Amino acid sequence: MHDHRRIGRELGLFDTDPLIGAGLPYWLPDGAAVRHTLEEYIRAAERRAGYQHVYSPVLGKRELYEISGHWAHYSDDMFPPMDVGGEQVVLRPSLCPHHAVIYRSRSHSYRELPLRMAELGGMYRSELSGVLGGLIRVRAIQLNDAHIFCTLDQVAEEAQGALEMIRRAYEALGITPSRYRLSLPGPGGKYVAAPEKWRRSTALLTDVLDRFGLPYEAAEGEAAFYGPKIDVQVSDGAGRESTLSTVQVDFHQPERFDLHYTGAGGAKHRPVMVHRSVIGSVERAVAHLIDQHGGAFPAWLAPTQLVILPVSDTELPNATTLARHCTRLGLRARIAEPDRGSLGARVRDNRLVPYQAVIGAKESADDSVALRLRDGRRLDPRPVDDVLTRISALIEAHSTDLWADATS
Repeated sequence: MHDHRRIGRELGLFDTDPLIGAGLPYWLPDGAAVRHTLEEYIRAAERRAGYQHVYSPVLGKRELYEISGHWAHYSDDMFPPMDVGGEQVVLRPSLCPHHAVIYRSRSHSYRELPLRMAELGGMYRSELSGVLGGLIRVRAIQLNDAHIFCTLDQVAEEAQGALEMIRRAYEALGITPSRYRLSLPGPGGKYVAAPEKWRRSTALLTDVLDRFGLPYEAAEGEAAFYGPKIDVQVSDGAGRESTLSTVQVDFHQPERFDLHYTGAGGAKHRPVMVHRSVIGSVERAVAHLIDQHGGAFPAWLAPTQLVILPVSDTELPNATTLARHCTRLGLRARIAEPDRGSLGARVRDNRLVPYQAVIGAKESADDSVALRLRDGRRLDPRPVDDVLTRISALIEAHSTDLWADATS
């Protein structure tokens, strides 16, 4: 059973310091490499799916969250307002009010819809100290968030498209969902009082799950304050469950922010807002990846993708040349020099690295490498260019396979 808090620190991915504060982890170079690669994967997937990326401030006036409903329904989880220039400013707990304002800043025609707006942005939650833990529950969150402004007739297709993006991302990351959950309102006053909106949005999401052929469980009390959600649940080795990805239908905020688009006949119509997150928070996603893989990340995501092992100092010049070649190809490679121990010891020390390129006297003379794969396979010496071409192709494809030809 893996523990991301222990493994993450042992591998030098992230850490915390009481001087910075509880629930505020910082990323070390290897962890930053994993995070950056994950973020770039998501941005590229969103671009291919027709999303437009924006940036918005991590602060907003209290009035913004009063309009959105966060202040009335969510203020206990928000940091207290700061008085700035006679105004009350709040660290944002969510990106959706900012995106609603960005949509409202321009007029829109029905021809522009669906308008897909995405951002990897910071937000803040005033989590209690007792629930903080590693990267799972933190106070400063980098959220993979998106909001689709569309017509009512487009909601089902957009929600299905979001679920397909989630499916492909999980395949590339080697993640298996534990279950799909239809999160519904429950007893209590934390939900917007709009029974008809709840009925319509719940019916839409139920239809999407049925069309997608996904088994799911309904869970009362787990909805957002403004609408129901499809939550993709994952579990760690101890069986602890958390939400990683989500798709939500929101009739509430388009009305609160008075959002419109112009229809074919020139009349104004209200768009529907579909909230969608492929990997949720980057912190929680990396925590689950550590728990899932024990630090042995898929090759495309690994902080070091290839370690070069010269047998002796004589092969160091060839190792340096190979490392530079890898850098030019965009591969993350480093050299484990002979003074770090015997070849066997260095192989064991780098057992989580997907590829180990051994260079001895023969390989040095032939401009080849003897490749060892993380799964224990040893390949016959191959030309350097052939090895790097194959590795680069697998990484570019975001494959979880270590070698295209399993027999060689």
